[in-house]
Amino acid sequence: MTELSGKVQTVLGPVGPDQLGRTMTHEHLTMSFECCYVPPPSGNEAAAGDPFHMKHMFWLRQNPYGSHENLLLGQETAAVREELMAYRRAGGGAIVENTTTGIDRDLPTLRRLAKDTGVHVVAGAGYYVDCTHTEATRRMTVEKLTDIMVSEVLHGADGTDIRCGVIGEIGTGWPITESERKVLRAAAHAQTQLGCPVIIHPGRNPAAPAEVVRILQEAGGDIDKTVMSHLDRTIFDHGELLEFAKLGSFLEYDLFGMEMLDYPYNLEVDMPSDSQRVQALAFLVKEGYEDKIVIAHDIHTKHRLTKYGGHGYSHILNNIVPKMLMRGISQSQVDKILIENPKRWLTFK
Repeated sequence: MTELSGKVQTVLGPVGPDQLGRTMTHEHLTMSFECCYVPPPSGNEAAAGDPFHMKHMFWLRQNPYGSHENLLLGQETAAVREELMAYRRAGGGAIVENTTTGIDRDLPTLRRLAKDTGVHVVAGAGYYVDCTHTEATRRMTVEKLTDIMVSEVLHGADGTDIRCGVIGEIGTGWPITESERKVLRAAAHAQTQLGCPVIIHPGRNPAAPAEVVRILQEAGGDIDKTVMSHLDRTIFDHGELLEFAKLGSFLEYDLFGMEMLDYPYNLEVDMPSDSQRVQALAFLVKEGYEDKIVIAHDIHTKHRLTKYGGHGYSHILNNIVPKMLMRGISQSQVDKILIENPKRWLTFK
């Protein structure tokens, strides 16, 4: 459909799909998440003000969004560089960087990190959730939003010549706002023009992923080249999960390493453990969806970096893969999830 057909577009330019290797499909390397700050419970001001003191680390793991400093991942470029080098030593090849307009996308930094570490970095085009939309964004027509996304892929974004290789993560809440609906329709139109991959951040409700798919389909989107993120905090019932899987998107479990008692954005959700995530993957594999699963950590806060005692970008390769093998997922199925499925999704038609 374009000169990108059959290729994957990284921040250093197009590459052949076979060059990617093991791929984390949903990460952030530099961003700000202050849009989603949650004030700490009363009496926890000391921990929130000095979050990385050793005695506060458990509190921080349980309240990661209650510290302003923890939400400024963009301050940790040196630490992220070291993490990416460790990721490569662990066998990692590529990372899809999902930072979009509204949460401080920094393409020059992404390009430097890719050059310095040898990790293929694919940058995201488009817009995050409604609360990050400017008034100018909300006034844009679907056609204007489409043109911007197409340009970010074909020519470069944020005043640079660095081109995005995926549309997303396109952010939606619940219920989906009118501005978010316009962005979804624009993403589908841009995908139709470009033959490119799309990745979605759905609202925190079991019905949200299917509603997003409906909107994309009505706008002509290619669901087979679309990833639905965050299923590990969204759909828990196995029957509902299988009904959603029938719609045809890639199924992403991308919060590996994040374990907490209370999920502050939806207290009705019991955040699963990594062992429960592996169980969900094994269930989907058993049900015949091994060709549709992708996984990642969605690192978006400082405390999840190894610098601060976190799990880092290599956690899946070092710790989760052995667990997957122990729980009946074969090596060939692991390779599909980490290599073949991301490669198929990221390759332009």
